[in-house]
Amino acid sequence: MLKRTPLFPIYAEHGARVIDFGGWELPVQFAGIQKEHDAVRQQAGLFDVSHMGEVRVSGEDALPFLQKITTNDVSKLEAGQCQYSLMCYPTGGVVDDLLVYKLGDNNYMLVINASNIDKDVEWMQMNLTGRVELVNISEETAMLALQGPHAEQILAKVTDAPIQSLKAFRFLQNVEVSGIQALVSRTGYTGEDGFELYIGKDDAIKLWNLLLGVDQNLSLVPVGLGARDTLRFEARLPLYGQELSKDITPLEAGLSFFVKLDKGDFIGRDVIAAQKANGTPRKLVGIEMVERGIPRPHYAVFNTDGQQIGEVTTGTQSPTFKTNVGLALIDSAYSALGTELNVGIRGAQVKAKVVATPFYKRKP
Repeated sequence: MLKRTPLFPIYAEHGARVIDFGGWELPVQFAGIQKEHDAVRQQAGLFDVSHMGEVRVSGEDALPFLQKITTNDVSKLEAGQCQYSLMCYPTGGVVDDLLVYKLGDNNYMLVINASNIDKDVEWMQMNLTGRVELVNISEETAMLALQGPHAEQILAKVTDAPIQSLKAFRFLQNVEVSGIQALVSRTGYTGEDGFELYIGKDDAIKLWNLLLGVDQNLSLVPVGLGARDTLRFEARLPLYGQELSKDITPLEAGLSFFVKLDKGDFIGRDVIAAQKANGTPRKLVGIEMVERGIPRPHYAVFNTDGQQIGEVTTGTQSPTFKTNVGLALIDSAYSALGTELNVGIRGAQVKAKVVATPFYKRKP
């Protein structure tokens, strides 16, 4: 039995095509991936991301516990601030990537990937020490993402909260959005400006309809998983199960900025520190096809002598640039910009080269 978010009953009203996504019945598209992608890049899009998991972590030992299980430095957070982080196994591989929200003293919320909720909570409980309370609030929490250049204008029409002054990775609690209580965070997974709104599950449909009806001139449209993937991919934002896994370390994935080795010990630190000192055997790089072909996930990547040196993690034709590009985890010896490679496509080795990422970066 597939899980459904609180918004499932109204998907059909918007023409959604629904798929099985990690055990959830979710919309892959509404009006079409290209149209939805362009809308987020140029105007605004609204995403149902209620399948994501939320876990409250509180108690007098909440901070040392989070310092132990995550790679970033939670002690740097102020109330009203959040950070991107990762949980690792002792091997250095990734349990999950997540956001850590500091709600107040000894009071945090973790936002984790939908397909990993049970595994993540079990991992936290296995490593629980001190006076800490873990509460999985995923079932009672809904989450909408409002993303794109018009996002601020749209949200400002339905709340008096000072969202215009909210900086990236900052949030406001107990915001009233036309009578709905929300935690409003200036975060997202698209490479665009925008907000993520955490609300009670019973308010999800009301908030969805409210935002879509705000102002037709601002061109807000519903967006599905397909465009969510192309948007995050162009911005080089990792997806667990592709760019991150139990067999891929944060350094291999190019996420060293979110690993603070100087904060003290944490799970996986020894392996990651050794990689920092000696270099990683593999690196995640951007590739662009020189010859015709699209680099799909799990396609093999070869050097010019025909030896396999890695594989594609994500790849497609960029909806923004119309180029055939991908992310690939390959032998570090071949990771320099401009290095010529081949991608195995339908039995042939097709020419590609290493290019800079992100493929897309929003203009200030």
